[in-house]
Amino acid sequence: MSDLNKTILIAVLAIATTYTMDATGYTMFSALPLLGFVLLFWALTRHSWADWGLKLGKPSDYGLAVLYPVFVMGIIAVVLVLAGASFGEVDWAKALKNIAMVSGATFLGAFLTEEGFFRGSLFAGFKGAGFSAKKTVIVTSVIFAAWHITWATITTEGKLPLAELPVYLINAGLLGIAWGLMRQLSGSVLVSSLSHGVWNGMAYTLFGLGTTSGFLALSEPSLYGPERGLLGIGLNAVFVFWLWRRTFRA
Repeated sequence: MSDLNKTILIAVLAIATTYTMDATGYTMFSALPLLGFVLLFWALTRHSWADWGLKLGKPSDYGLAVLYPVFVMGIIAVVLVLAGASFGEVDWAKALKNIAMVSGATFLGAFLTEEGFFRGSLFAGFKGAGFSAKKTVIVTSVIFAAWHITWATITTEGKLPLAELPVYLINAGLLGIAWGLMRQLSGSVLVSSLSHGVWNGMAYTLFGLGTTSGFLALSEPSLYGPERGLLGIGLNAVFVFWLWRRTFRA
């Protein structure tokens, strides 16, 4: 079996496993099998550590990783203030503590599961099969977005109104592209894992997870949400456009 066929097969099995777990009430653990697929893929292909993105990267790469969520959610906060929102009752000490805790936990968890799989295994697999860097970023991001479908459609924690699903999946795809570009630019899955961690820490603490409300108590998440909202699409797209040009500049 060719490297490409192995990569596609592993991707399909991973998505099917997550879909099954989401559908049977095991959503809390549905990302864990990705670690098993990472190990299975390594056993089947034996790509080098560098191919998998297991390197440190430069300090500036980590700065870029943090800049992304700060840029998107910082601008959303400014827009909310201009729109008349008031954050005076937010317990900022508790919010910052939650952001730090969720960011740290997600950094480790994403490194072992989502980032290790999508920006590690699949990245190595598609590039090893002859895909260009640009095509690899796009394809792995589409698969990443597809992996989130059941979470946003059938799970108790994340089920969204059907009208919001396209916006959420577009944002998931844009997030995947941003982290894929960081992986390509730095050569390190640790960098994309850090950005993933800080993103989740800020987004879930301040804006909420799925249909739950965060510290900012958004009244219109379909408009302003970083993952569920139209403003999120615009800001994510702006950052991705800038990062794409930076990554693939001549």
